[in-house]
This record gives sequence, structure tokens and C-alpha cells, in this order.
Amino acid sequence: MRARWQGAKLLLVVLLVACGPPVGDPSGAPNRGRSGETIEVSETRSGDLGDRILIAFLGDSLSAGLGVDEDEAFPKVVEGRLRELGWNVEVINAGVSGDTTAGGTNRVVWLLRQRPHVVVVELGANDGLRGMSIEMTESNLRRMVATALEAGSRVLLVGMKVPPNYGSDYAQRFEAIFPSLAGELGVSLVPFLLEGVAAEPELNQADGIHPNAAGHRRVAETVEPYLEAILKGLEVSGSSPDS
Repeated sequence: MRARWQGAKLLLVVLLVACGPPVGDPSGAPNRGRSGETIEVSETRSGDLGDRILIAFLGDSLSAGLGVDEDEAFPKVVEGRLRELGWNVEVINAGVSGDTTAGGTNRVVWLLRQRPHVVVVELGANDGLRGMSIEMTESNLRRMVATALEAGSRVLLVGMKVPPNYGSDYAQRFEAIFPSLAGELGVSLVPFLLEGVAAEPELNQADGIHPNAAGHRRVAETVEPYLEAILKGLEVSGSSPDS
């Protein structure tokens, strides 16, 4: 992997300082993502959307699309790709810059009030960059996934990595969290969100960390097949979130 992926100190500064602190109100108040704007999510239940499938992205600055236009962030690009394939989907982008798995455990309850059919859990990168304990990160992710499953949603867990100069032992243990949980809880897994994007200058912004518009399109190419497989499962089973 290229030298940019090894710039751990720069990565830590950008994600922890420039992105701002995580924000989330489990009481149901509006959340704020990207650069602090309100995430507008209607109170419409998925059962009132006809045949439309609701997909919720619970993530950090990567899902929020920090530094790119809203319609260029990969969740929106995925929505467009799935619609082109004939799927009647609507995406809720609940990405919040700087968020950790601890913040996600609070926000998931609020997000599930929207009755999504599928929840994409894209959190953990900031935990790793802060050197949080592997056990705590794993526990938080397990709680989020289990909560979504109990609510009747399908879950797509998104794997992340930390730069190798955080120490090979920590990096390996961190990366192993995601496939371990996916196997334990029986959910689908994207092995690494930034596959083919991390450390590629032409696919990242000037900070060398956050994908540019082209990078988000590449991320969408990675995520879309996993989501389509889940949607096909929904079509076969006819399952939906609890009413």
C-alpha cells in the first residue's frame, strides 16, 4: 500500500479535528451530518412507501460525503445505480462526520424509527484512528447490528482498516472485528470499504484521506453488489421491518 496510507498522524488530525465531534440525539431530534447541516428524514414509515425499499446508511464522514456534493456521496450514488437496475429504493444518509461506534449505538435507535428494510453499518474507522480498545469497538458494533436485526432490518456491515504503522497487532485485530461479527451474527459483509481507493491520489481529496467524487463512485461500485444481493433476498422472502 502506498505511503499516503501510512500517514497515520495526518489521518488522525483530519478525522478528529477537521470533521468535528460526533453528533447524535437518541431522543429523536434531528441529526447533523457532513459539515453540520440537519439530516432531514421524514417520519414516513416504510410500510407507507408502497413497494419502495428503504436503505439507511449509519456512518461517519465517508458516508456523509465530506468534501463532495451531497449527490456525489457514495450512498446517493448507490441509490442511483440500484434504481438503474430496476430497484425501487430510497436511501437515508445518516452519515455524521467524526462519529465513532459509541455514537452509532445511540443513533441507531433514532434511525430505526424510520423502519428501514436495510441498514448499512459503516462505522469504526474513527475508533481505530483514536486507538480505542478492540473490545469496545467490537461490542458497540455488535450492539448496533443486533439492534437493527431485532427491529426486523437486514444489515450490511462494512469493514475498515487502519494504517499498518498503528502496529501490526492492533491493525490485524481491528480488521478482524468485521468478518468475525458478520459470521457471528449472520450478516453480509463488505470486506473493506475503501478497496481500490485508499492511497490512490487520483481518487482522494487533497487530504489524501477522503474520497473525491471519482473515489465515491468507486466505493459505490464496491458496495452496490452486496446491497443488491440483500435486496434479492428481500424479494424472495417478502420480509420487511416489523410494523
